[in-house]
Amino acid sequence: MVATGLDILIRNTNRIQNKNIGLIVNQTSITPDLKYSWDILRKKDLHIQKIFSPEHGLFATEQDQIGVRYQPEVRCEVVSLYGDSAKTLIPDKAVLNNLDLIIFDIQDVGSRYYTYINTLALFMEAVSGMDIEIMVLDRPNPLGGIIVEGPLLDLTFCSFVGVFPVPVRHGMTAGELALLYRDFKKLDVNLNVIAMEGWRRSMLFHETGQPWIPPSPNMPTFATAEVYPGMCLFEGLNVSEGRGTTTPFQLSGAPFIKPYDLAERCAAYSLEGVLFRPVWFKPTFHKFVGEVIGGIWLQVTDHSRFRSFATGVAMTSALYELYPERLQFLCGVYEFNDTIPAFDLLTGSSRIRAAIKNGCNTCDILASWRHEETEFSSIKSGFHLYEP
Repeated sequence: MVATGLDILIRNTNRIQNKNIGLIVNQTSITPDLKYSWDILRKKDLHIQKIFSPEHGLFATEQDQIGVRYQPEVRCEVVSLYGDSAKTLIPDKAVLNNLDLIIFDIQDVGSRYYTYINTLALFMEAVSGMDIEIMVLDRPNPLGGIIVEGPLLDLTFCSFVGVFPVPVRHGMTAGELALLYRDFKKLDVNLNVIAMEGWRRSMLFHETGQPWIPPSPNMPTFATAEVYPGMCLFEGLNVSEGRGTTTPFQLSGAPFIKPYDLAERCAAYSLEGVLFRPVWFKPTFHKFVGEVIGGIWLQVTDHSRFRSFATGVAMTSALYELYPERLQFLCGVYEFNDTIPAFDLLTGSSRIRAAIKNGCNTCDILASWRHEETEFSSIKSGFHLYEP
């Protein structure tokens, strides 16, 4: 079994014994026997002063983009880093008083727009130049550490779903990303990564021996995480990304979709490692609540060949080809940004949306970011903590 950074820290807590500690954690911060880090560390007589919770809250009780107000009683002050405005994403200097050490221990899912790692990045910026150590207790990237997919983020499209200048599927752990971000932003931060033992870059999550704890309300399984880098794009469309069902992101659909037509069109792209099953479903909340709508179930058939982001872009292109008068790229407020379409924030620029709307060949669109994948693969190797 892979030993996480938390497992390794628990073996020897002497170096942090007399520090005033803040934790950035949620319900994924657990030991192999499913004990929460804050409970275990408190029993080690460590001085846990505050807990900082990310989007969704300490126990992921809130849906996406909902400000967290209620915090469960865990015998410690809990401070939300996700409220009703962008300013809540950054800790107030007052809540950092008397803290010597901030420990980050949250399970990421391996996609640029999953916000927990972005919370860490913004926290690192907030304490830059201060006498506060940041310690990252590393955990596996569920999608492995080798495959890189998607275009790099255009920094003019930075948002809470795009803080790191990385591709959508980055193939890095939280600790490696923290090292990369410190270097990229030239931050004055005392950063210490507690690396895992036994993790290899080729591992998918089910090979680690670690229990899967849903890190957010709509990330119930590894299968969800595997398709998420592509299907999260549907948050920027008038198409359900499967929220309100028991299989979010694996399901997608809308009232105007004819499932067999869409499945046939998607299959024509000859994407590897995935099948498109025509379905109808009824969301119980979120988009099209209570309506029976047509759509697609994504079935991954080969983990090594499946490219989630390419699949999401191809499905978007198919939808625009079939339903140009019905498909919409949503505008409005998305993760505190009201000036850039959500689809562009997610893809990292306006290039892909423009190419789809201009009728560019789908295969050409899917090939357009390959040079960026190659470029980033070379860059990220300089921050690797683990062997293949």
